[in-house]
Amino acid sequence: MLVPLPVREIMRTPVETIGPDAPVIEAAKRLRDKDIGSLVVESDGDCVGIITESDIVAVTAAEGDTRALSVGDVMAETLVTVGPDVDIETAVDRLRTNNVKKLPVIEEGELVGIVTTTDISDYIPHLARAGGATGEPSQRERFTRPDTLYEDEDWTFESYGTVDGIDVGDHVQFSKTITQGDVEAFAEASGDTNRLHLDAGFAAGTRFGRRIVHGTLVSGLISAALARLPGLTIYLSQELSYQGPVDIDEEVTARCEVVERIQDNRFRLATAVDDSEGNCVIEGDAVVISDPIPDTA
Repeated sequence: MLVPLPVREIMRTPVETIGPDAPVIEAAKRLRDKDIGSLVVESDGDCVGIITESDIVAVTAAEGDTRALSVGDVMAETLVTVGPDVDIETAVDRLRTNNVKKLPVIEEGELVGIVTTTDISDYIPHLARAGGATGEPSQRERFTRPDTLYEDEDWTFESYGTVDGIDVGDHVQFSKTITQGDVEAFAEASGDTNRLHLDAGFAAGTRFGRRIVHGTLVSGLISAALARLPGLTIYLSQELSYQGPVDIDEEVTARCEVVERIQDNRFRLATAVDDSEGNCVIEGDAVVISDPIPDTA
């Protein structure tokens, strides 16, 4: 499932601030000592600007006595901000529209945090694609959990992890034959009645020469695989690249591997779907939350 993620959940806090009358050299030292990329400039409790590493590099390279400059001389006065309860997609739009990399977070006139492109890229894979998975996942005892309401004898899956939650290196795969009935049911449920998937005569004249399965239906097997990881897996984002078609009545296998723990119960996964011959037809990555299974007793 997909849920919107508010800025509040990923922002950094507390925020490092500085006054506009402080010397630029002081700002440079604080950026270095704190290992951060920016300082929000405050005056009388109001946010009046921001000074970044790039600003300091620019003035250092300029001619003249840069040590005599104050933060107010160098800072960006046009401050682009965001509220803590907007979703991160809105924050991305604001960053891109204003060509900035950092957004102070303001709530009821107060500075409560800051969010950067680096922070957001941990949750939206297409902003910073994760590296490929490395190493072999540990081979642990196979298990099943009460994550799914039912299973079908024609479905197969393997999941390795711990019953208490997922971790880097854990992986899961799920296999299913996508039948004509599945394609027709998906078309009805989704409204995607493209004749390429439903009309053999029409499909014969296309570049594929035959009917093929909806790409979104194929990628849905990734969600099915994630449902069989330990815990309750909730999508935050999914990036996909379609590599090839899948025929009707072909068995496909979705594979997911946890490649990075982002924060607490948030993880990045490498995801893929293979056709019956082992060719990758979909690849991408996902970011998920792994919550505990609720007690329904």
